[in-house]
Amino acid sequence: MGILNVTPDSFSDGGRFDSTAAALAHAQELATAGADSIDIGGESTRPGSLPVPSDEQIRRILPVIRSIPGQIGNIVISVDTTRADVARAAFNAGAQMINDISAGRDDPAMLPLAAQHQLPIVLMHMQGTPQTMQANPVYLDVVAQVSAFLVERRNAAVTAGIAPSQILLDPGLGFGKTDAHNLALLREISRLAAIGQPLVIGASRKGFIGRITGESNVHSRVLGTAAVVGWCAANGAGILRVHDVGAMFKVVQMVRAIVGNS
Repeated sequence: MGILNVTPDSFSDGGRFDSTAAALAHAQELATAGADSIDIGGESTRPGSLPVPSDEQIRRILPVIRSIPGQIGNIVISVDTTRADVARAAFNAGAQMINDISAGRDDPAMLPLAAQHQLPIVLMHMQGTPQTMQANPVYLDVVAQVSAFLVERRNAAVTAGIAPSQILLDPGLGFGKTDAHNLALLREISRLAAIGQPLVIGASRKGFIGRITGESNVHSRVLGTAAVVGWCAANGAGILRVHDVGAMFKVVQMVRAIVGNS
């Protein structure tokens, strides 16, 4: 899953793709490099970020979503939002998937919307909100608590009418977690995969990788990201959400060859 942030303030590439032409060109690059899907977001969710109104998110993302099918062809378009009105507008423009970092909690209309249109939806764990999530997050047992949350949100989605086959789960690395929490979740990723839903991992260029590898520049965190991607691909992750699609595609190719799942 290639990341396409149509925002002025995302932590890694904010402002680089906030014109339709630049965003469309980057989407083409992601697809050519091997992305199966492109996750388009109009709201930064970096630590400390504030919510972006729905109409502004829609203004940012719709021209890109409308342009991709005619320019790129057969690629899944995902919309990264917690708001049902944004997801609905994106669906009407051609999006086929929802990535909701609130796991359907921010907007009670989100799960019914996904059920109505039979849209796959990613449900992510987050402690707090983007504005507050890194203010001393605490868990008794992060793996057990994140697992229980994901199971509860999966069950809520099924109750709302979403088919189990349309539900994907994301432990939310970096969303209300310390470095130790992130590492514990990665160490026990097979336990999360054992829940039985496709597991989405988004670790690309994140702060914990930079702190561990000593890379303050987000664009220098490719090798650290590759280590996480390789580990996750070998231990049950179904989708890797990344910025550097070309490099990570090769990592996954090698892991699949080693484990015999090519």
